[in-house]
Amino acid sequence: MFFPMSSCMAQSWGYNRNRIAISFDGNSAADNDYKWPTGDPDDWGALPASCAIIAKLGLQTQLVHCSYNNFIDAPPGPDAENQLKISADGAIKYWGFNSHVFFDVTKQQRQAVDNLATEMGKSTARDPLYFIHAGLSEFFYLAVDEVVRSGRTDSLAHVKLVSHSAFNENECRRKHHHTWNDIQKLSGNRIQYVKIQDQNDKGNPNHLWNSGKDFSVWHWMRDHSEPDIRWMYSRIKSHSGNVADISDCGMLFYLLVGDEDGNPVKFRDFIGDRIRAIAR
Repeated sequence: MFFPMSSCMAQSWGYNRNRIAISFDGNSAADNDYKWPTGDPDDWGALPASCAIIAKLGLQTQLVHCSYNNFIDAPPGPDAENQLKISADGAIKYWGFNSHVFFDVTKQQRQAVDNLATEMGKSTARDPLYFIHAGLSEFFYLAVDEVVRSGRTDSLAHVKLVSHSAFNENECRRKHHHTWNDIQKLSGNRIQYVKIQDQNDKGNPNHLWNSGKDFSVWHWMRDHSEPDIRWMYSRIKSHSGNVADISDCGMLFYLLVGDEDGNPVKFRDFIGDRIRAIAR
């Protein structure tokens, strides 16, 4: 049974077709100055799933920033194939997103930071920015610092950050990097913040967005009639550790669908027969 579109619009936290920004971590060249030299492959599938949620609701033009591979100070370039670029390019191709709002931080750090700072800096009570915290905090810190340095600190009161991961909030790849608490201190505690439950429950494949080694709960994508949804399954399958983990998309499901307790069946019913692209 599929959700009618009217039931897909029970947004959370006051969201009303506002601007959305997302920053993912991902893959980079081997960073031998960090305890885990390679990146986390979960976002290879989470980026397409996140974009699918946005596109299903026809909100493509509201995505104003999507950065990926956001490990600051990692060597430029991916370790093998640029898996996040493959995912981003597919979302652009299939669903009509604006290619100019996607940034590979390992190669476009300055442009990515400037873009996010600009979007935060123009935020107001009537035009807030919702930021999805799907990577480590240092990239976001650099953008907030740019807003503060430009004299637009008050705009940060209209930035709303959604998180689900203590690791993303607190992990530092370098001693001089910053945490979410450092960001809030820099902003003068202006940024609004909500932390939903961790979207991983890999011991239970039918709950939340990480089913561990069990891909069967996502076979509805593999067997779907639409090529874009079959492509989304291929991105989940691309995980280098053979783990079905798209947990970061749970933040979009919370914000745009009003449900922080998503699962593969709910996602199947939400996606339904197709995702409609919009003309670019």
